[in-house]
Amino acid sequence: MKFIWGLALGFGLGVAAGLLVAPQTGEETRTQLSEQGIQLRASAFNDDIRTRAQEALVQGRDLYARTKTELNDRYTRAKSGGEL
Repeated sequence: MKFIWGLALGFGLGVAAGLLVAPQTGEETRTQLSEQGIQLRASAFNDDIRTRAQEALVQGRDLYARTKTELNDRYTRAKSGGEL
């Protein structure tokens, strides 16, 4: 029971401290985050990340296709009694 009271007290003090030292209102914070999100989406950095992700996806698909073909060939040879 002491633990619960301590937890509640700590939570309450944390909320109070957060409200006292907050540099701006919640509305201002949401506006700032929204503006930063728009800037991030519009940046060239985002285009570079998108290009790299696309290249990685193509490489992954190629590797998957090669591995699948190789495993199918090995399976067929093993099933027919051939060497691996």
